Amino acid sequence: MAVDDLLKAVAVASGNDAAVALAEHISGSEGAFVDAMNRRAEELGMTHTHFANCNGLPADNHYSCAYDIALMSRALLAHDMIRNYTSIWMDSLRGGAFGLANTNKLLRTYPGATGLKTGSTDAAGYCVSASAMQGEMELIAVVLGSDTSANRFDSAANLLNYGFAGWTLADAAPQEPIPAVPVKLGRADTVAVYPDGSLRILVKKGQETAVTTGYELEESVTAPVAAGEPLGRLTVYVDGEAAAELPLLACDDVERKSFGDIFGDLWRRMAMQS
Repeated sequence: MAVDDLLKAVAVASGNDAAVALAEHISGSEGAFVDAMNRRAEELGMTHTHFANCNGLPADNHYSCAYDIALMSRALLAHDMIRNYTSIWMDSLRGGAFGLANTNKLLRTYPGATGLKTGSTDAAGYCVSASAMQGEMELIAVVLGSDTSANRFDSAANLLNYGFAGWTLADAAPQEPIPAVPVKLGRADTVAVYPDGSLRILVKKGQETAVTTGYELEESVTAPVAAGEPLGRLTVYVDGEAAAELPLLACDDVERKSFGDIFGDLWRRMAMQS
């Protein structure tokens, strides 16, 4: 089967066999893939998660929590193409011989639903990580442990309604340009910086005008400077409270002056003074 079909089987129909096949294809074995899953979970800050398999079926030492699943879902949604699979309602595999029907009923009932994934076991109950986009804001609602399938969707819809009704995205771009950083011994005298991350921040509705920014920069930096090198940080405040922090990175490479460059600078200064 093509990888495209296997991804469709996992995202739409919770194909556990397809998940194992993908894991073995990527890492050589399910065990090696699960090790990679746990490393990625740690990178994402999923401190209350440990994976024992790649499909979520009950196993010893296999657990997670709603917050960690939200972190995982956010990382998944950073890949735009995932919505090509999670938004499918009905499809088929093997030339129409095998039908697929999405278990996420919110795709048909919730405005702007984009996914994301359902699951259920005797131990975990009925679960869903639900995503939806309205306007330019996409939200994630995670529900675990529901006693019925319908209750998980009702709870997820209520959470999403709460988010869309009470929160919005606000512009967090600095009101004034951030100055360039002076470069010592560089072939350029300064290097411009840029914030690494989104300049939109989630705020309660009515707080859009309460967003301000501040920054800290290195007084100077000595060449060579590499593009992407951290040179400061931008802090975003909402009503005076720090709400987000973004690193400020060098826009360009700045090479170090050669001995000839330095000698030429000295010669020009001497010539100007004579």
